[in-house]
Amino acid sequence: MVPIAILAIRCYQKMAPERLRSACRFEPSCSNYSILAFQKYGFFKGVDLTARRICRCRYPNGGTDYP
Repeated sequence: MVPIAILAIRCYQKMAPERLRSACRFEPSCSNYSILAFQKYGFFKGVDLTARRICRCRYPNGGTDYP
């Protein structure tokens, strides 16, 4: 399952628009972080770490944000 997940991420890296890929505020980028997480921790923990990372990304750029 890990190779399939990494293949999907690599496809995203090649096919996603540049403006979407370059918007990541983290280093390494979210997609590279995901690949590292899958390689180090396996599929299920990799999915968990990836989801947590993506949830931390792209907070509103200011203003009021009610839950």
